[in-house]
Amino acid sequence: MDGAAHKNNKEEDGRANKGGVQDTVGASLVLRERQKKKNTERERLRERIRRTAARACAAREAGRRPIDKRDAYGAATGRPAMSRGRARLQPPPPGTRTTTLAAVLVLFLLAVVTLPLRCDAASAGGEEEEEQQPLDYREALEKSLLYFEAQRSGRLPYSQRVTWRGHSGLTDGLQQGVDLVGGYYDAGDHVKFGLPMAFTVTMLSWGAIDFAADIAAAGEWRHALEAIKWGTDYFVKAHTHPFVYWAEVGDGDTDHYCWQRPEDMTTSRQAYRVDRDNPGSDLAGETAAALAAASIVFRRSDPHYSHLLLHHAQQLFEFGDTYRGSYDSSIEEVRSYYASVSGYHDELLWAALWLHRATGKEEYLRYAVDNADSFGGVGWAITEFSWDVKYAGLQVLAAKLLLDGDPQAAAHRGVLEKYREKAEHYLCACLGRNTNGADNVDRSPGGMLYVRQWNNLQYASSAAFLLTAYSHYLSSSSASASAALRCPGGAAAAAEMVSLARSQADYILGRNPLRLSYMVGYGRRYPARVHHRGASIVSHKEDGRFIGCVQGFDDWFGRGRANPNVLAGAIVGGPSRRDEFRDDRANYMQTEACTYNTAPMVAVFARLHRLTTAITTAAAAEDPDGGSPDRRSVDRR
Repeated sequence: MDGAAHKNNKEEDGRANKGGVQDTVGASLVLRERQKKKNTERERLRERIRRTAARACAAREAGRRPIDKRDAYGAATGRPAMSRGRARLQPPPPGTRTTTLAAVLVLFLLAVVTLPLRCDAASAGGEEEEEQQPLDYREALEKSLLYFEAQRSGRLPYSQRVTWRGHSGLTDGLQQGVDLVGGYYDAGDHVKFGLPMAFTVTMLSWGAIDFAADIAAAGEWRHALEAIKWGTDYFVKAHTHPFVYWAEVGDGDTDHYCWQRPEDMTTSRQAYRVDRDNPGSDLAGETAAALAAASIVFRRSDPHYSHLLLHHAQQLFEFGDTYRGSYDSSIEEVRSYYASVSGYHDELLWAALWLHRATGKEEYLRYAVDNADSFGGVGWAITEFSWDVKYAGLQVLAAKLLLDGDPQAAAHRGVLEKYREKAEHYLCACLGRNTNGADNVDRSPGGMLYVRQWNNLQYASSAAFLLTAYSHYLSSSSASASAALRCPGGAAAAAEMVSLARSQADYILGRNPLRLSYMVGYGRRYPARVHHRGASIVSHKEDGRFIGCVQGFDDWFGRGRANPNVLAGAIVGGPSRRDEFRDDRANYMQTEACTYNTAPMVAVFARLHRLTTAITTAAAAEDPDGGSPDRRSVDRR
């Protein structure tokens, strides 16, 4: 009996009965329940097809045969997939009605019509499910350190893991009679800028000092040391005389005129230096900070190298303090790219505090105390920490002395408390806990800390680092087991700072309104057209033909396709204030990655990996470089 006849007969029976109205209502409820059940079955089928399609897309990406709509139907319904050839008809099981098969086929057709099975649609459909999955901070850490290998200049080692890169800049410094081979390219071009390179190494070293066990537990300690040493080896080379430091190799103007692989460079490799007559206190101070911090990292594994780094750090600090001046006043070519807007006072304080941490000598602490007011150390309330502005970082270092109960800090407690107040002003600004709203860091609708339009993720990553570090200091504070961040709008526990740092890390890794990872190579969706010369041109190992200066623009820059090489671990400039992002190679404000974007996140990812996984103390202390990064030797203070 078909459905219509069954319905008519039921209505006639209802009218013949005394309680016909109640029966009719009951029939209506039954029909409504049946329709609801059909809708539920339809949604279940659609979801199963969606998931199957998502698996098909993953299979295609892995090089396996993708599942088409017929296969998706078969996997979703449990029936054999429909074939392009003649179908083998199987008799239905006893008692199975043909109307059931017809109903399922109708549901399938409805699902296919309303559910496009493109891979991008399948991925989008799985976003909610994917968002519930925990992020892999270990993978993010691994790729972060891998990124620095892609940025290497000079002769690459046999252990080089980024295989699409080759030797480059092998004649750097030749014109000036010095060896300036090595170091890092800062971003998507081929100039070696000293100031951002030094800040990058300082942040890598700071993370390796405070979170050595966390990095080692993730199996990345050796790679962290290699990333730091690639920079410090270059700094030692560039410091050719106690009062001479080579600040830059390459000219930004001519370099930006060309779009070439680093292996094909034909642009100027002119080198620029600071000296007694052309001072650069900011550059000397930042490099001194980097070398002092790195000397702590290598103290146990390579004492001789550690001593060498500390020696150069002390000389550079003396140079910067004795012959004062901003390096961009001495080197005109750098002004359009890395002008020292904050001046050099913050770098001198920063260097002094790092030298105190590396040596334990009170003279460096006294320097930071005596110059606290005149250099702005306790006067500036800053909501930015970057390659240019170091105040928030040095204020956190000074506050750590109090939290640790450092014996030398007692005599300078009054000034150090002022440093701590300014450090906490920055951290409270990130948390939105300053009572004056203008003193807080803005946030995008999606939760990203927002400072300015150009390359904003550098500020989010550096904030995440300071939040992570300070929460660590509070948790291990000798002063109080319940130490908290003191904000005008209410105290914040260490866990709250970690939570905000994690939210920034998660935003970078794809927990954002666009569901886009801003770390290249992480997750399913990430920027494919990064503004990066080496990544955007086919590797010289695949095509050894020379790529000319303008030819690169004609053949590669303007291509709409994804970059042929994945710049894994690079954190791009990121989205706008409204979480908007345009994946376009020409959109360098958002798609260019910089070393100082990724450097602070190395420690953050390591810490989050440790906090979100069950790792034993023994495993956490393991050093893949052949020893354990003992806290007493890596970080005594």
